[in-house]
Amino acid sequence: MSDDHARPIPRRPAASDDDVEVVDTRRRRAAGRKDSRASAAPPPPPPPSSGRRSTPPPPPPPGGTRYDELGRPVRSSPPPPGGGRGGRGGRRRRRVGPVRWVLLLLLAWVAFVLVTPVHAWTTVVRADTAPAGERPADGDGHTYLLVGSDSREGLTDEERSELGTGSAEGRRTDTIILVHVPSGAGKAVLLSVPRDSYLPIPGNGSNKVNAAFAIGGPQLLVQTLEQSTGLRIDGYAEIGFGGFARVVDSLGGVEICVETPIDDDKAHITLDAGCQTLDGRTSLGYVRARYSDPRGDIGRAERQRQFLGAVMSQAARPSTVLPPWRWWGFTHAGASSVVVGEDTGLVDSARLLQALRGVSGGDTLSLVVPIADANATTAAGSSVIWDEEQARSLFTMLRDGTPVDAPPPGTTQDDATG
Repeated sequence: MSDDHARPIPRRPAASDDDVEVVDTRRRRAAGRKDSRASAAPPPPPPPSSGRRSTPPPPPPPGGTRYDELGRPVRSSPPPPGGGRGGRGGRRRRRVGPVRWVLLLLLAWVAFVLVTPVHAWTTVVRADTAPAGERPADGDGHTYLLVGSDSREGLTDEERSELGTGSAEGRRTDTIILVHVPSGAGKAVLLSVPRDSYLPIPGNGSNKVNAAFAIGGPQLLVQTLEQSTGLRIDGYAEIGFGGFARVVDSLGGVEICVETPIDDDKAHITLDAGCQTLDGRTSLGYVRARYSDPRGDIGRAERQRQFLGAVMSQAARPSTVLPPWRWWGFTHAGASSVVVGEDTGLVDSARLLQALRGVSGGDTLSLVVPIADANATTAAGSSVIWDEEQARSLFTMLRDGTPVDAPPPGTTQDDATG
């Protein structure tokens, strides 16, 4: 193609310095907004499948991922520090209500009541009380020996004078009680053994039973009673004059109903008839008095069983258990005042105390060994002679587990509920 036929290219006239180029941007802005709306618009829903009805997505499980109406996961913003709750650090303090405070105090009190006697038990003095020689076979239930000695050990001269104990040295038995707790039916039994009971003492001929304690201590006393009763003694507890008075004072005194007036110079006691609260010193005189009692040692043994029941009844009252200082004082006064056998455990102590407590309520029989003669003349002086046949029958019932719900023949139940 020749140059003549070439089409000239038009040229724009050169703009002068005064000319301004005007650009119309409205169309571009409108187009931009249109494009942004188009990009922000949700995609059209997928066409429903033939023959099936579209269902919305299931609700998310608690704490799980959330989805929108189109099934897309929705991101949730992280919770603020502290779980989004008000207060310092985002946490709200939960206030302890009055009911919760009461429950906490109740639990603390129950723990104190249970732990206190366990702690007191760790302070008791132990002694070897296992007898020598052959022992009876185990029988039904458990039998314990409770001894009240006239030991003045640990008492000052002033205390001996105040309690009226005298100044005799050594230990003798003012109280000998066998406590039998059956394993099945029947009541527990407190069986007093008069200290002047004339019995054979192994290796020492025949003598009053309290001589066994003076000669060979707890071991010989246990051996003598096992040989005479045929009952195996499973535990031993002994309390002296001073300890007895401290236990009573720790309870704030013990209420006793005195049947007849008592005026006993040797026991250092003068009491009118009627119900009254006895302190430690007066209580000691009450359980020791025998010269002013026409029944002598038999009447004294009855008062001793009565008083032991009253002590345990007082110990179980709310006025003793509820105040912490009173409960602590009683348990530790008792623990510091007794001597127990090395084979006597806390469970044995609980059985023994429960049987003593049952005296006041009638759940425990309070008896004395059947007696044929309360003032027999023997080589040891005036002594108590057992009724061998009736005593043997009673011991057999206890050993074999025969329920004892009423006093057996030859025995009488004293009124120990005062």
